[in-house]
This record gives sequence, structure tokens and C-alpha cells, in this order.
Amino acid sequence: MTPLFVSSIILVYFAALITISYFTSKGADSNTFFTAHRQSPWYLVAFGMIGSSLSGVTFVSVPGNVGKVGFAYFQVVLGYLVGYWVIILVLMPLYYRLKVISIYTYLEQRFDVWAYKTGALFFLVSRSIGSSLRLFLAATVLQLFLFDAWGVPFFVTVAVTILLILVYTFKGGVKTIIWTDTFQTFFLVGAVIITVWQISSALGYSFSEMVNAIQAHGYSKIFVTDSIDSPSFFPKQFLGGMFITIAMTGLDQEIMQKNLTCKTLGDAQKNMFWFSITLVVVNLLFLTLGALLFIYCEQKGISIPQYTDELFPRLAFQELGPLVGILFLLGITASSYASADSALAGLTTSFCIDFLNFKDKNEETKLKQKFIVHLGFSVLFLIIILVFKEVNEKTVIDAVLNVAGYTYGPLLGLFSFGIFTSRKVIGKFVPVVCLISPVVSYLLSKNSANWFSEYRIGIEILVINGLITFIGLWTISRKK
Repeated sequence: MTPLFVSSIILVYFAALITISYFTSKGADSNTFFTAHRQSPWYLVAFGMIGSSLSGVTFVSVPGNVGKVGFAYFQVVLGYLVGYWVIILVLMPLYYRLKVISIYTYLEQRFDVWAYKTGALFFLVSRSIGSSLRLFLAATVLQLFLFDAWGVPFFVTVAVTILLILVYTFKGGVKTIIWTDTFQTFFLVGAVIITVWQISSALGYSFSEMVNAIQAHGYSKIFVTDSIDSPSFFPKQFLGGMFITIAMTGLDQEIMQKNLTCKTLGDAQKNMFWFSITLVVVNLLFLTLGALLFIYCEQKGISIPQYTDELFPRLAFQELGPLVGILFLLGITASSYASADSALAGLTTSFCIDFLNFKDKNEETKLKQKFIVHLGFSVLFLIIILVFKEVNEKTVIDAVLNVAGYTYGPLLGLFSFGIFTSRKVIGKFVPVVCLISPVVSYLLSKNSANWFSEYRIGIEILVINGLITFIGLWTISRKK
């Protein structure tokens, strides 16, 4: 595909997003931006959440990782499933009972303003970094296969990418995002299904032959139970996935904000249930795609890139024909932007509600400050992406999970302590506990092999971090 053809596809795609934004943001006010007036159909939210939850990391890094660990990532996905059901049964009823806009206002009602501001701040840090890394992936692909050919600097690629997101989200907010995410999820899921079919056809496989080939090459192994020291050891992956979901979905303003736009608690729970089931199937499709990519390279004598995140885009643009190339372009764009646009809205909502005290301001002031905050987080995304490009040594999925383990741990500890105990904390010490916990967790992770007989802490660092926070909060608390 020529750069002109690629750019034409992207322009048409964004024209569609801006058109959706135009119609969904008519007559929008601050309540439209933050809650969509709590009128969203649950099935629309459920389908759209697939795109925002997967992101470009899943689209590129999960298939690229199959060559290293096979289907072991599916252990994490099974943990995700249990985590979603915990959210359905525990967190959603809590949020709907309190009628929150920002979920972190729960911490103020349960503890005090110190815990409230600390929780909101950790979300802002966590989501800013995590969403920037996901967007980094899409910008890198566009740079590699489009803008490098035109001599456009990476900085400009990222800036234009973020500007486009800003254009179609700044007015309609979460109401617009629910519709654009649905649009983008359609392309994401369609792209992976058709790409699996195209590669299987290129290899001459029927469905049963495809399954047999994946098994014969050893990629289909899911459960790793032979060594507790392995980062892929099943209990680590399963529990890590479960708590990652609880923290990165149930305690995350970005994702829960869309769930809270449903009319009733029952609708929100139906949305989350069917979304969780569908997500398991879609992740299995991505793992199947990864196995087929490596089998294709083996049969065609194609060398594997040093960074396996580059495998799918290279084959899509250079080996598998124009249809797969177009599908990949639409899929990576859809997955990355569906994640980034909802993150931008979630960050703006949290900052406006949790730090600017919007409930006491008039509508004109709200709209003005909302735009400034929205723009500010867009600039922050740009800075984080450019910094990460200079220091990146890991696949993006490893980097995202690593960051999440340290930044979401204090949130996990705060909410767990609030829900499962009735003790009151000494508020001014809460930020201290929540800052010390990631530091102690990092030291444990860094030295785990030396301190614990070759045992290496991996994805379970989130659980450890949350537990340390919980213990720290207990030490600064008293009976009610």
C-alpha cells in the first residue's frame, strides 16, 4: 500500500468519527460530557467497551507474544473473567447506590478528603501513563508504515494523532465516546476475524487443520504449572489478571464512567456480564492470530523481528496482501483510538469533579475549564509518549502491565480497606502509605530472585502492592 492510499483510509475513518461526534454532541452540556444523562443502552455500552478495553496493545503485543509464551496469556484472561464478576457483584451496586459521577467520591464518603484526593491522583497518574503507552503503539505503526516514507517526524505524527482525538471528544464527552467506541469496536473485531481467515486460507488450512497446526507447533499450551519461579506460572497469571481487572476496570474512572451511563444497576450489570464473555472470545481470537503469524513466518522462511510487536504490522503491510493491510490499519487505529479517547474523557472527568469541585460552578465556567483540562491532558499524553520512545526496552504489553502493578496497587488497597473493614484512617497519613507501598513493592520485585530463592515476582506485583497498602492503612487506622 502506498502512503497516499493509507492516509486516505485514515482521513475517511476520522471523518466518520467527527461526523458521529457532531450528531451526538448537539446541545451538549457538562452533564452530557460526564454522564450522558444516564440514558445509554446497555448493549451499546457493552459492545463499545470491547474496543476501549483491548486497545492497540492487544492488537499488536498479544499476537507478538505468542512466539515467546504460547497461549499462556489466556491464563490472565481467565483471571479477567472472574475480576469482571467481582465488579458486577460488589462494586457496581456500591457506585449506583451512591449515585457517583467520579467513583473516587466513595473514598471521601467512606474516609475523608485525604483518601479521596489520594485515590483520584493515583488514577490520574495511572491512566495518563497507561493510555499514553497504548497510543504510542498506534503512533509507532503509523510512523513506520506511513509517515517515515514522507519524512514526517515522530513528534508530528503523535501531535496530529492526539489532536484528532481532541477534536471529536472535547464537546460530547462520554456520550460521543459510547457511540464512537461502538463504531471502532466493529472494525477491531471484524479485522481480527477476517485476518485469521485470510492467513488460514494462505496457509491452505481448514478450521480443523488450523487448530491441529497450532497444537503441533506447541503454541496452544495455556496452563503453566511446572515451575513456581516462572513468570507464566498459572496462579500468578490468574490472580494477577483478576486483580488487574478489579483495579484497572472496577477502580478506574475511565471504564466505570461508561458503565455508570446506563439507566439502572441491572442494565449496567447486564452490560458488564456480556462484555466479559465476549472479551474472552476476542482474546482467544488474538492468540490464534498470533500463532498463525509465527507459523506463516516459519513456512515462508520469513525472519522474526527483534521486537515482536512489529511482527503483525510487517506481515500485514508487506506479505499478506492489501486486504489484510487495510484491515490491520483499521484495526490498530480503532483499538488505539477507542482506548485513548475514553481515557481522555475519564481523566478530564476525574480532574474536574475531584479537583476543581464542579458541583459549585455555573455551566459557562464548567465548559471553559473542561476544555482547558481536556487540552492539558492531551499535551501530557504527547510528553509521555515522546519520553517512552526514548527509554522503551520492553514490549508495550509488558510495560503497561508493569506500570499498572505499581500505580493501581494503592487504589486496590484503599477500596479494599474501605469495603471490607469498618475502621477509620488518620487521613493525613494516607498519602504517605500510598506512596511508600509502590516503593516497597518495587524493592521486593527488584530483589525477589535474591531474597526468595530464585522466585521472581511478575504480574502478581499488583496484589502485593495492594496488600502492602491495606496493611499500611490498618496501621494508621482505629476502630470506628
